[in-house]
Amino acid sequence: MGDAGFTHVSVMPAEVLHWLQPVAGGIYLDGTLGGAGHARLILEAAADSRLIGLDRDPAALEKAADVLQPYGDRVSLHHATFDQAGQVLAELGIEKLDGMLLDLGVSSHQLDTPERGFSFRHDAPLDMRMNPQAGQTAADVVNQAEEAELVRIFFEYGEERFSRRIARKIVERRTEEPLTRTSELAQLVRQVVPGGNRPGRIHPATRVFQALRIYVNQELEQVATGVAGGIELLREGGRLVVISFHSLEDRIVKQLFRERAKACVCPPRLPICQCGKRADVKLLTRKGVKAGDSEVDMNVRSRSAVLRAVERC
Repeated sequence: MGDAGFTHVSVMPAEVLHWLQPVAGGIYLDGTLGGAGHARLILEAAADSRLIGLDRDPAALEKAADVLQPYGDRVSLHHATFDQAGQVLAELGIEKLDGMLLDLGVSSHQLDTPERGFSFRHDAPLDMRMNPQAGQTAADVVNQAEEAELVRIFFEYGEERFSRRIARKIVERRTEEPLTRTSELAQLVRQVVPGGNRPGRIHPATRVFQALRIYVNQELEQVATGVAGGIELLREGGRLVVISFHSLEDRIVKQLFRERAKACVCPPRLPICQCGKRADVKLLTRKGVKAGDSEVDMNVRSRSAVLRAVERC
């Protein structure tokens, strides 16, 4: 897939550089390369630094290769998910990183490319795979999963209160013919959800599409393993910056960071520590950092972004 029409606006660029603090000669990993906006900022901010970029989407890697071409051999790009970062670094002979960035979720380009099937704004095949070369599609899920599994997906990953009603209707519909288009699924949800045709409200299929996308791409599982693994890849003083775009991702990141920042976990009644546990990281952001008003005015996607950062002890 070519990069025609691939536009990318990096979220919270100043905040990323502030919390990552790239240094000259450092080694950095961007685990969610996208359009390479953040990667370029890192390379520009730190002379002679090295950037390893990962993305599961071949279209993103193609765009990134073009954007980062001026930086020559300072850049190494790989078709991989960010929870595979350790394997990539081992192949490159790199033991530790000075910093790592994860900009989670779906990219603007993926949402705006109709044939990828991420959005109900366009009629397209019901796909939603970030890596279109592998894995089951959203159509596979809605047409093959048991009703109870669909209920779980919509409720757990989309926090959809009408998950049972929607799942039941999907199962009824697919006995007649499979659901294969984004418009078909969006219309089904609109018909099932009470008040779904009410003008001015958020589209009732929004949560269902989010849930399917998260499930198809195993996003939450990847966040848990990728963030934990990323901490292990940092040298002492190295920093991990994570940007989340919905509460499910952010909750995982927040809890994992807090757990790894704890030292002693002995019961409070013990006068002396018996566990010997040391904190792995220092919390740099006690609360999630949000985009400023001016950025939100220019880039509406940044409104839901939450940035958290830690430093390896």
